[in-house]
Formats: sequence, structure tokens, C-alpha cells
Amino acid sequence: MRQAIRLLIIGMLAGAAHAAEPVLTVEQLQQDVQYMRQAIAEIHPDPGVSIAPAQLEAALNAAQQQLSTPMERDAAWRVLAKLNSQFADAHLALLQPDRDQQVGAHLAAGGGFFPYEVRVSPEGQLFIRAELGGNASKLAGARIEQLNGVPATRVVQELLQLVHGDTAAFRAEVLSRRFWFYYWKTYGAPATYTLVRLGKPVHVAASTARPEWLVGTEAADFDRVYRFELLGKHAALLSINQFAWPDKDTFYAFTADAFARMRAAGVTDLLIDVRENGGGDDDMWKKGVLPYIATRPYRHASTYIKKVIPGRGSATEKVGDVVNGTLASWEQPQPDNPLLFKGRVYVLVGGMTYSSAVLFSNTMQDFGFGQLVGARGYARARQSGGIQVRPLPNTKLDMVVPRFVLDRPSGARTPELVTPDIVLADDPYDRRALVDALLRRIDQTQQ
Repeated sequence: MRQAIRLLIIGMLAGAAHAAEPVLTVEQLQQDVQYMRQAIAEIHPDPGVSIAPAQLEAALNAAQQQLSTPMERDAAWRVLAKLNSQFADAHLALLQPDRDQQVGAHLAAGGGFFPYEVRVSPEGQLFIRAELGGNASKLAGARIEQLNGVPATRVVQELLQLVHGDTAAFRAEVLSRRFWFYYWKTYGAPATYTLVRLGKPVHVAASTARPEWLVGTEAADFDRVYRFELLGKHAALLSINQFAWPDKDTFYAFTADAFARMRAAGVTDLLIDVRENGGGDDDMWKKGVLPYIATRPYRHASTYIKKVIPGRGSATEKVGDVVNGTLASWEQPQPDNPLLFKGRVYVLVGGMTYSSAVLFSNTMQDFGFGQLVGARGYARARQSGGIQVRPLPNTKLDMVVPRFVLDRPSGARTPELVTPDIVLADDPYDRRALVDALLRRIDQTQQ
């Protein structure tokens, strides 16, 4: 009885958080599933790269059957987003639209969010990492056993079903950074959260702090997204947390200054950190990083498969064609660049390295421009891309579908996942630990 009352209260909170949403009819929901089928068929060159065709059809059928009663958009999303983990590709996903606007409206209405940045372990456990927004917490590392009366492992497993990503480990990393958002969309946004740790309840108020996940969406965030630091002993750390910035010239000026400072300081070991880099535009690393590192011609892929979509047809490629080809364009090195870095380069990769950041990592590894360092087991080295975002006609949820798949420059398809040359553990509570471990390793090899 107590459990039934708790669930009823949670349902009321979730409903209150989204009371303004219109209720969609079964016919409208079914239309959206059919639209998803059509979008995948029209755009994706080969869904079998990540999900077998029979499994894809069965998953869509199951989702369609579950949309058998009228419901609001967020309720429909909780059904349809369960396809994300089955798609097993972060570029093939059903996502909430207008994330920033939704968050802003919720906060403006006096709402708050789960008050901690967390770590979700691959085993489904939930740990506090920091205060929401990234400030240090005295509870960092503490395991949450229950959350508002529900076992934390059950909450995590429920939310993981909704998360997009290539692998279970990748999806755990995504949920770690977006837990507050998924919790809000699934359980609602209460004013107070009751956590149980070490068998004792702790009551914590909701937070209105800006979550770390949203850093990078405003111009003032530049110095948090891109950082450069001289580490002493002729080493330097260049942190690039995304290859997406509206004013690219600002980024190019930043990297030019970093390489100039390295030249002046006599740096011999450069660490490029893309552990939090979920991708963006390839030209940002082709123009902003590789001109200072590349010593021979390179390309970001070898062979590809693509779907010719409306607006991209030609005399030789008809809309609907699936085209297999070889990437013919090569980027040229700049041997006369006065800031050409001639030392050792290490690329730090991790759980959020994705999309263009994977292409960058593949290029650095395959052409011998640098060694990859960090943990393994997250994203595919063979990347889909060219994503198209199609709002579903009724729920207006965003259907994301890639139009091509790229083989890495070497053409190798094994190992399947991004695999560091130097495997080192990455402490989720101390981002500097991997840097320090690599510097110790470099010192030991030079003795």
C-alpha cells in the first residue's frame, strides 16, 4: 500500500511538471512511429551497422503496440526512447526537442533539478560526483542506495533504457552527465529529494544551478570548453571539450596561441584531452589542430557508405541510392609552419569521446601523429555521421538519423571500438588523475 501511494505521488509530480502538454491521440502516436520507420528507411544507408534489420522491425513494432492509449509528449518519449539503447548508435536516436528552452522554462517557473552531478557505473550503481553545476561536494564518491524511496539501481536501469549510445558503457557515461534531465522527464521534479546512503536518509533541496551538461551553449563558456596549460618539465595540456563553436576564428586564435606558447616554452610532450568531446565539425580540428601536428598527408576516413537523400541527388547519384565509395580528398601537411610541433603527442580519450572527436582520434592514431591514451570500451571507431534531425509530426520529438557511415583511415574494422595505445584508468572523481598518471609514465620512459 505504501509503495502504491509512493508511485501515485511520483506520477502526480511528473504530471504536474508537464501539465500544459496536450494529450495526443493513439492515431497521432501511431503516425509518429510510422514517420520514424520512413525516416530511417529514407536516410540511413545501413541500420544493420548497429542493429539487425529483424531486431529493428521488432523494436518498432513493440513501441507501436505500447502506444495504445492517448498520452502526453513526455509519456510518449518514455516509450519511444526505449528504442535508443536498441539502436546502439548515438547518431540514431529519439531525443527531447529544444532542451535549453525546456530547461529555461522549468527554472523560470520556479522549478529545480536533482542537485548532484553523478556517476553511473556500468553495473548500474549511482554515485555522487559533485554539486549540480560542478562545484565540489563533501559527498563525492558516496553511493546512493535509494532515491525518493526507489532503489537507486532500479532508477538507473529504468533511465538507461532511454539513453542513446553505441555501447552499454557509453550509455552509462551519457546518463552520468544527464541524470538530472532524465530523472526530471521520468519521475518529475520534486522540491526535495530524499537520498539513502549508508542506510541513512538525507533530505536535499532541488537545485537551480546550471548543470555541467549545458556548459558550451553560451559564448561566455569558451574558457570552460577550451583550456591550455603548461605543465612543467616541458609538457602541456590542451583540453578541447567540443569541436563545435559558433565563432570558429576564436578557436583558431586560441590554438595558434597555444602552439606559440609551446614553442616558446620548449614543450616536448603535448597532451590533447578530448575525453569530454562529443564531436562537432571536422574543420575545427583540421584547421585548428592538425596544421601544427601533421607531418604527412591525411584523411579522416577511407571508405564509406551513404544514402542519397532528397536535396543531395545528382546526375550520377539518384535520391534513394546507397553508394559505396572511397574518400578521395586528402589534407596536406604544413611542413613550413613556424609553429609545427615536433614533440610527442598523446590524445586522451574516454567515455564521451564521440563523432568528430572519434574521427580526430582515428586520424591521429592511424597516421602516427599521436598515441591514444585512456580507457577503452565505449564508442565505435567506425562512425556514422551526417546526421539529419526530423521532428516527428505530432509529438515533435526529434528523430536523429545518420546518412553515412565512415571506415577509419586505415580501413581496419577491428578492434571495433576506439582502443587506446596506452590503456590507463580514468578516475571519474578526479579528471586530473589520468593526466598525472601519463606524465609519470612519460618521466619513467625518459629515465
